Amino acid sequence: MTLSPLKRFLLAALLWLPLTFFLWFSFAGPLVWPVIALAKLVLLKLWPDLITAVSQGADLLDAQGRVLGHAGYLMQLSSGVLVNAAPPGAPPRFGYLEPVVNPMIYGYALPLFAGLVLATPLPPRRRALEIAGGGALILLAQTFGVIAESLKSVGLDAGPAGLEALRRAGLAPELIALAYQFGYLILPALVPAALWIVCNRRFIETLVRPAPAEPAAARGVEVPTNGGE
Repeated sequence: MTLSPLKRFLLAALLWLPLTFFLWFSFAGPLVWPVIALAKLVLLKLWPDLITAVSQGADLLDAQGRVLGHAGYLMQLSSGVLVNAAPPGAPPRFGYLEPVVNPMIYGYALPLFAGLVLATPLPPRRRALEIAGGGALILLAQTFGVIAESLKSVGLDAGPAGLEALRRAGLAPELIALAYQFGYLILPALVPAALWIVCNRRFIETLVRPAPAEPAAARGVEVPTNGGE
């Protein structure tokens, strides 16, 4: 039985996507390094009083605050926002806010896009160029999400002290909230699909184009001739 182009593509995608997601998580640390480096450059350059330091890697803690391990794919922030870390009713214990951001939640677009490209019948060179070019654009979208969450963590999540710090930095809380929602909910899902569609329009046309009608003889239907009764 000959599979249609659409069925072949879906089958290939089902085979490639689990592999690309496995590789993406296995090499999470190196893959988020450029994202963290770019986010660090932007945050420290534009808002040095709000974000004072950015580093890759952070400890994983349980509910009691005990260290479970160290994750190299996380991003640790140090801020200039002074907050009271003491529980309600306890004596004040002030310290600078140091939130942790997980860039991975903004990066699943990369294995998704790579899996779709690998499932598309393309020459090897074209496939490699699409993954490289699309990966660069996905990196920028991922960086946008990481920056937006960083500003949200030290501003919106820190209460009145964070809101005041945002205003001193010239940032509108409403704009930060909108940027965070856009970077978290829309970009990771929209970017890989849009990139794949733009790069493979001809192949997509073959998927949606109606199949040619099968000749009657091939279906086992007897075709009358002019001389026959």
